[in-house]
Amino acid sequence: QVQLAESGGGLVQAGGSLRLSCAASGRTLLAYAVGWFRQAPGKEREFVAGIRWGSANTNYADSVKGRFTISRDNAKNTVYLQMNSLKPEDTAVYYCAAAINLSNPAYWGQGTQVTVSS
Repeated sequence: QVQLAESGGGLVQAGGSLRLSCAASGRTLLAYAVGWFRQAPGKEREFVAGIRWGSANTNYADSVKGRFTISRDNAKNTVYLQMNSLKPEDTAVYYCAAAINLSNPAYWGQGTQVTVSS
């Protein structure tokens, strides 16, 4: 039983930055991974970045490597996605997810819209 709530989306110009937050409530396990997926209009949902809560090991999609950084704040039970050098192709609804293995997410947040203008 994990509830996730995303925030921080908005409209930015290309080259700008945004920081998304995912606040977790309920029971959590150190073995869980928490990450971000996104879905652009007319496209399927894709993996963006993930972090293992216990080890803080991270994984990124090739399309965002070097631009996005995922991190966690233990005291706030929150995961962040710092997005820099944003491109119009980053425009999507971003979803927070949690699972033992993010290849099969067990929990989802409601999503937050990120729009990057040209």
